[in-house]
Amino acid sequence: MTDAPFTSERIRADVAEVLFLTPEEVVDDQPLSDQGLDSIRLMTLAERWNATGAEVDILDLAERPTVAQWVELLGH
Repeated sequence: MTDAPFTSERIRADVAEVLFLTPEEVVDDQPLSDQGLDSIRLMTLAERWNATGAEVDILDLAERPTVAQWVELLGH
């Protein structure tokens, strides 16, 4: 079963949650590693999204390190 669609707002909120930030603090076009995202948190996000209907691999996320790129990847 799919949860809410993978919009920029949802992705930003999920990223903010694992980084202990507010969604407004997450910059869409800045590499998330520069914002504090590490491999463990990346794995957490991939598992969360796959559990709610996404079909995404951690390597796909790592190769596209911004929220904007994740919106393109997950929004299709």
